[in-house]
Amino acid sequence: MRWFGFGFNAFAQICVQEKSDKEESSSAVRVPTQLKNHVGRSKIRASWSRTASLFLDEDRRVRLAGFSASISSESWGPAMVDTRGCEDAVISETHLTLAFPDRIESWDLQSKDESPSWSTEIVNRSQSSDVHLPLVPGGYVASEPPIFRPLPSHLQAKSLALGGGHAILLTAAGAVYSWGQGSHGQLGHGGLIPEEEPRTVEALWGMSMRSVAAGGWHSVCIGDGGDLYVWGWNESGQLGLPSRGLRKTSQQKSDQQAGGLWDSVGTCPAEDPHEEVFISIQAFPALVDVSPTCEIRTVSCGSRHTAAVTTTGCLYTWGWGEYGQLGHQTTASLDEPQCVEFFRNENLHVVDVVCGPWNTFAAAVEKEVLALKNVPELPQ
Repeated sequence: MRWFGFGFNAFAQICVQEKSDKEESSSAVRVPTQLKNHVGRSKIRASWSRTASLFLDEDRRVRLAGFSASISSESWGPAMVDTRGCEDAVISETHLTLAFPDRIESWDLQSKDESPSWSTEIVNRSQSSDVHLPLVPGGYVASEPPIFRPLPSHLQAKSLALGGGHAILLTAAGAVYSWGQGSHGQLGHGGLIPEEEPRTVEALWGMSMRSVAAGGWHSVCIGDGGDLYVWGWNESGQLGLPSRGLRKTSQQKSDQQAGGLWDSVGTCPAEDPHEEVFISIQAFPALVDVSPTCEIRTVSCGSRHTAAVTTTGCLYTWGWGEYGQLGHQTTASLDEPQCVEFFRNENLHVVDVVCGPWNTFAAAVEKEVLALKNVPELPQ
């Protein structure tokens, strides 16, 4: 399994294998590029200026790249933290949280302290297998202080996605709860007000979900049947629904290109009598048809973009694309899902995707290898 990165790279957090002189001075990687030393089973977690890589085939060590992190082969990662034996990790702009079989530690990346800013022991060894960060026994770790925040035990949380200021929780029974900021409809309750406590997303009640993800101001989930549901802000087309802002920009470019023609013939283009419906905020979950021929396997959200992997190994992206984070080798934004042709052209089968706020990371295997053995099991 190989990891590829594309998008925002101002802090060298993508760690591309080879760079030309032109790419060295660029803050963006527009062509999906294989990451250095990322072969085999591994996980990637990303914040705005950093990435954390957990290598599962070696000694389970976490390595950092990006702001204030060395990316040389000799010393790639925080020297003050012994990460050997780590089973999971999450990273934010201020903290790195590590899950070990017997404990969980959260380290302040802006501090020189030689001890974690928060930690807890896992007394019951069986609990360690149930830790899927940011969930921890009794609650979850947030991206900023206070690091530990409790959750009601009756929720029986299975997974949790943290957005810019909101949270989306999936229960063991497949129900979805949300709380936090709601000014852009990102909670899915039909309104624009915040929620202090977890509240059921009633529009999904009765439908079992198996995965959730959260962006800056939008949320998504995958149903048991592989359907994709989206809600929240759609200013950059991140929901895959018609965006007035994107269509207006596209129309302005078209008008500028055709301006000379209209001037020469002395006429203007006729207005379309069938006005299109645009969606700025989708306050209830909406079904998005990513691919008519296959189901969605996994999904991830950036600040204002979304990426989904199908069961056939294709990667689709949409939303804000100014740094090339959509992988289409342009900086255009899209308000409808589009297949990333790079992986298809390279005969690669995508098995996982992780979005940073302004970049994207995709894991893929050779289709020839795939034909000889099963797809690598996704690390939980």
